[in-house]
Amino acid sequence: MYPYIEGVGRMFDIQLDKNSNTPLYMQVYDYFKNLIENNNIGNTKLPSIRSLAKKLKVNNVTIVNAYRLLEQEGYVYSIKGSGTYVKIMPDPEYLPYLEEGDVELMVSGILPLSKDNINFASISPTPLLFPIEEFKKSLVEVLDRDGAHAFLYPEVSGYEPLRESISKFLFMNYDIKIDKNQILITSGGQQALDIVAKALINTGDTIFVENPTYSGAIASFNSRGARVRGIPILNDGIDLDLLDHYVKREKPKFLYIMTNYQSPTTYSYSKAKKKELLKMASKYDFYIIEDDFLTDLNYDNEKRYPLKSMDTENRVIFIKSFSKIFMPGIRIGFLTLSKNLYGDIIKAKHTTDISSSGFLQRAFDHYLRTGYWKNYIERVRSDYARKYRLMVSELEKFKKFFISYVPPNGGISIWLNLPAGIDALDLYEECQKNNLSIVPGIVFFIDETINMNYIRLSFGAIHDDEIVKGMKTLYEIISKMFVNLQSDYMPFI
Repeated sequence: MYPYIEGVGRMFDIQLDKNSNTPLYMQVYDYFKNLIENNNIGNTKLPSIRSLAKKLKVNNVTIVNAYRLLEQEGYVYSIKGSGTYVKIMPDPEYLPYLEEGDVELMVSGILPLSKDNINFASISPTPLLFPIEEFKKSLVEVLDRDGAHAFLYPEVSGYEPLRESISKFLFMNYDIKIDKNQILITSGGQQALDIVAKALINTGDTIFVENPTYSGAIASFNSRGARVRGIPILNDGIDLDLLDHYVKREKPKFLYIMTNYQSPTTYSYSKAKKKELLKMASKYDFYIIEDDFLTDLNYDNEKRYPLKSMDTENRVIFIKSFSKIFMPGIRIGFLTLSKNLYGDIIKAKHTTDISSSGFLQRAFDHYLRTGYWKNYIERVRSDYARKYRLMVSELEKFKKFFISYVPPNGGISIWLNLPAGIDALDLYEECQKNNLSIVPGIVFFIDETINMNYIRLSFGAIHDDEIVKGMKTLYEIISKMFVNLQSDYMPFI
């Protein structure tokens, strides 16, 4: 029997083949696409994401990805707070049927937050650490020095002195030797990803990613019609055995990874695994996109370097954003790449926004050259290290609930694995009711091949007292859920 799922005004019969090589979200997409193209669906609202996922026994991300692809292809449209509709204006009487859109927003990288909540969800830096006075000096000095020229368009590749500064910055901090002419300044890390996707990815290309991973990257790759394959990430980096298996079979164009304090898991790659990745990329002829934004935030004596520092064959496209460690609003990021890829990337950058803000590039260049950066990053690292240790200390109380995690000793988040009887989405909803914002791990996964029962707790944007208060609230919620677990889930209770 097919599971019948009720939309507004009709029933849908969908059968998924979980043994098929076709991803589940594509099966859902194909089902609705065929109905729409054959005029068998009419003036219809599609089932809510959560109801359809529940009926089909798949995760919400599967349905989100299917609906998103339908929307990209022009078959449906969505109304915030109302739902997803076939591209015929819906009957107004159906508009009051609202559905919760939080999970869909989070999969898209948008975190719905209440201003009254304690915020364990955001990985943005706290404004209290922003170097306002120092950066103000750089802004004023650039204006005094350059006058009106500060507001001219810089080169498409970026303000040349800033590219020189970043070249020195990479060598001094990460032992990366890269010429200024291989650096492209972007308006943040997300734009760098979008430009790479726009310039180098074609419909049907296969892209491998860590699973779980950053949802913004998946959105960029999907927008170009890529086939995205998730490879599980282990405590010391991506699963190389599985990667080798799928590389031989599917011949990917790129592998997208975050080697230090990976988002969302906070895992860091071992040096041995980094070496093997480079060997594999050379052997099977694919590029690696390395996304780095937290390498600077280490809280132990182990110095970590990006994969790019070991790259001798220009296999790594290195992307770095300063958004999570400096000031997000300046929108400064960059990417480095080999000369044979540079032309296509420059064209994509020019058609995207011509160039990033010349004034802010000049100011940031001045900021780096004056040595402000060193004092700033030491101050930031000290502040985040204190918050990290406070949260780890509070987590000691949670051991009785069989919650586990790998201490990252860096970054601005902690990735918690929940016991089977406590569902991450249920916990998320209970936290929302109690003015506490967390992120359920499900929003970072791209398929259902591995355990997804995680939550991410971030501490970058909150005060010490909020950490203590928020962890107390979380403890009370989990405690209630834990004692109510059914015996078939937790037979040891």
